[in-house]
Amino acid sequence: MKNRYLLIMAGGVGSRFWPLSRKERAKQFLDILGTGETLIQMTYRRFSQICPAENIYVVTSEDSSDTVIEQLGIDSSHVLSEPLRRNTAPCIAYGLFRIMAENPEAVIAVTPADHLIKKEDEFMEVMNEAFRFATENDALLTLGIKPDRPETGYGYIQANFNQPVNGFSSLHKVKAFTEKPELKMARLFLESGDFYWNSGIFIWRASSILAAFERHLPDMYHSFIEGKDKFNTPEEKEFIRLAYAQCSSISVDYGIMEKADNVYVICTDLGWSDLGTWSSLYLHSGHDRNDNALLSSQALTYNSEGNIISLPQGKIAVIQGLDDYIIIDSGDVLLIVSREQEQNIKLYLDDVGKTAGDKYL
Repeated sequence: MKNRYLLIMAGGVGSRFWPLSRKERAKQFLDILGTGETLIQMTYRRFSQICPAENIYVVTSEDSSDTVIEQLGIDSSHVLSEPLRRNTAPCIAYGLFRIMAENPEAVIAVTPADHLIKKEDEFMEVMNEAFRFATENDALLTLGIKPDRPETGYGYIQANFNQPVNGFSSLHKVKAFTEKPELKMARLFLESGDFYWNSGIFIWRASSILAAFERHLPDMYHSFIEGKDKFNTPEEKEFIRLAYAQCSSISVDYGIMEKADNVYVICTDLGWSDLGTWSSLYLHSGHDRNDNALLSSQALTYNSEGNIISLPQGKIAVIQGLDDYIIIDSGDVLLIVSREQEQNIKLYLDDVGKTAGDKYL
């Protein structure tokens, strides 16, 4: 257990969950499911059962560092502040070098802060197997989620079922990664049975992912390796500012996982969702008799079905004649948009910023 580490990626802004998710408190810091825990608290609790708490690190934006400390009670030295948002590859590189400064033998799990996993017992079993495999092999391992619908909002992993790994259940060599497909292709993926959703959860030895950075993202590797002696010292913060300024914005999926030849996947069914949209949240929320999802809210609905409704405490809504709408009142912003047009929320957010100012973003 002493070599098990966790890196939680918590730097996103969650703009698709605006207006609840805001610059000062993004989606991962909200109790968006009404469970009494924020999403990052759920993530931390889930992993702390399989990884020592003192080996958990969080990478987040500078503006959110205090929120992470407040919500998790984590030591401030384990909260790594990104000076710029540069996607997941630089985020993982930062965490990697910081952890290696403490323990070069580390086996690291990497996870987003804001995912939902309903089958937590199964998750712990899978992660224990994942740590065992990564410890014993020079491999880059990810979790693939069995799809239950032709989802076009997720990336897919094709497992090579002709190359199972002996001694491990449902673990296979990766055949291919596919970006978010069109609906027709997503249906074919679902029917084939060998495509799984890309969860964005990774497990690898520090040495394995370090070698992958050197081979596939050499510029980024050299940007960080130059300061390897500055991590976990007073010079780290200034070095990170310089390193991030040199980094391109690129995901670890595109920069490494799609190019490497030592990538494996554990095919799982964990009740997983990345909760990336209001509609995905609708699927995982309780519904009233008219299939409206009331997110810790009080509303009376008449001839209204399939809506997602979130209101401030102490407010009640009466809604008549609306079907399949997103109705979100954050106190200073009211959003009413068709679920079919949900992809336009980012555009509306930009217009609000131009029209009314940053205080509403």
